[in-house]
Amino acid sequence: MYKQILVPVDLNDQGFSDKAVELAIWQAKHSNAEIHLLTVVPGIHMSMVASYFPKDAAKKMKLEVEQLLKQFASQHIDDQVVYKVHVAEGKTYSTILEYAEKLGVDLIVIPSHKRSKLNKVMLGSVASKVVENSTINVLVVKPQG
Repeated sequence: MYKQILVPVDLNDQGFSDKAVELAIWQAKHSNAEIHLLTVVPGIHMSMVASYFPKDAAKKMKLEVEQLLKQFASQHIDDQVVYKVHVAEGKTYSTILEYAEKLGVDLIVIPSHKRSKLNKVMLGSVASKVVENSTINVLVVKPQG
């Protein structure tokens, strides 16, 4: 059914993305799909922000995050599933949607933080913004408990 699956991974929140990856793996095995793991780092190339960092800080950060994402993938995805890792810089929800289009994915499997209604109103939710703005199917994986 699905051939290209995108899973946004939050490496800062241990255990947060595990369930989403698990469901994506199940789907990939049943439809012979490829999984794309994506971690979005904050944009530090903006002139005001960039002035506070050494010139190669963004490149180093992305390389470190890529290594962490590869570690995460090797711990969670077995050899039966084809996957790729991607690290992008920018605003999280819009970057997820850009990568979904760029990679030609037909499903996004996204974890959702367990937040109160007040937090959702005040902070917004990456998952809800992705669902609201996506033109492709999105499977939202809720936390357990």
